[in-house]
Amino acid sequence: MSKIKTAFFCSNCGYESTKWLGKCPSCAQWNTFIEEILDKNNKEESWKGYTDDKKKAKAIAIQDVSFTEEKRIVTPDAELNRVTGGGIVPGSIVLVAGEPGIGKSTLFLQLGLQMKNLLVLYISGEESEQQIKMRANRLAINNDNFYLLTETSTQSIFQEIKKLKPQLVIIDSIQTLQSNFIDSSAGSISQIRECTAEFQRFAKETNTPVFLIGHITKEGSIAGPKILEHMVDTVLQFEGDRHYAYRILRTLKNRFGSTSELGIYEMAGDGMRTVANPSEILIAQREDQLSGSAIAATLEGMRPLLIEVQALVTQSVYGTPQRTVSGFDLRRLQLLLAVLEKRGGFHFGVKDVFVNIAGGLKVEDPSIDLSVICALLSSYEDIPLPKHICFAGEVGLNGEIRAVNRIEQRIAEAEKLGFEKIIVSKYNKKNIEAHKPKIEVIALSQVHEVYQYLF
Repeated sequence: MSKIKTAFFCSNCGYESTKWLGKCPSCAQWNTFIEEILDKNNKEESWKGYTDDKKKAKAIAIQDVSFTEEKRIVTPDAELNRVTGGGIVPGSIVLVAGEPGIGKSTLFLQLGLQMKNLLVLYISGEESEQQIKMRANRLAINNDNFYLLTETSTQSIFQEIKKLKPQLVIIDSIQTLQSNFIDSSAGSISQIRECTAEFQRFAKETNTPVFLIGHITKEGSIAGPKILEHMVDTVLQFEGDRHYAYRILRTLKNRFGSTSELGIYEMAGDGMRTVANPSEILIAQREDQLSGSAIAATLEGMRPLLIEVQALVTQSVYGTPQRTVSGFDLRRLQLLLAVLEKRGGFHFGVKDVFVNIAGGLKVEDPSIDLSVICALLSSYEDIPLPKHICFAGEVGLNGEIRAVNRIEQRIAEAEKLGFEKIIVSKYNKKNIEAHKPKIEVIALSQVHEVYQYLF
């Protein structure tokens, strides 16, 4: 009888150890090690013989490497093309994570049905064929090249893949799969790692793109060991409030493109609709004559967006004033309040301050500093800001308005949406004069100048 092999894995980072440890040497977390049974004997890849060509690894001088632009599979979904860097790269493995019920399965079932020129295999370990068929009927897209497989064993999946030879594989979800090479239950660290490794080797050896749909934890991070994110080429996060119609597909990691892109979708009865011009939606429900609202010209990746920043400043009832933010960095807000207190003489120390980015967006671009300050001052003075004015500028600790990058694109977006004025840093003036925009550009250097201009 061969002895059963066991190992201990860190549930936080996936570090493997032969014995139990109190503290993980890799991520320094305490009491995260769990024991799992391993059995890696007689291991042979199930897809062998899928392709005829055998790749041999050998060292090669970098000058001799022939470089050609990666051919991509362009999908009918413009937003997915944007976040993947221009389309799906053959042989890539993409991990998509999001909360339950957010629409991951709907989005990728829709993608599979829309790819009519490719043979697509959709593997589900969570739903029956009838449930998927009901959703496909709701999407109302016909595709004769779309195949379903409800299976959780990776060996059985690869046998079907070998027969069908699909050009795109979608797996929903990686947490439900189980490899016979490992003796632990589905969803455990060793199973997730082994199943992902098998699909990674399959994708690279057969040049077939693979989408893995994954779960997220209560904290919002991707479920499974951190090593899962290192094994794949691209990590996409599908986020948004299930009570709102809008969803955001955000790139967290991409070996083939930018990591700062996002795609915006609207959840409708017949599936996910791409939102071509999100700026109109993000500022559509704006009331014109209310204080504490300012429009910021921001960038998400290559895409310019106009977003509404809302602020509310009230007298503090308790001893310690509240600072509450939604979609904005709390520490950044405290920094801007300190600038207004020190450089402008405004007494925010005795006020409760609330800041919200409308539409459920999370913004990290420092260029929205100026609009946050103007929204705060508008609420502080209880005077609405003028109509058709927007802002683009970073605010420094001395109260100066600093220049922001790609100002021409921000101005063009504001012009397109009918804004008449934009306030920017005077250090951006050189870039603006060359383009001669039709919109009036007001270039200022200090926060107190902005206050005098507006109020």
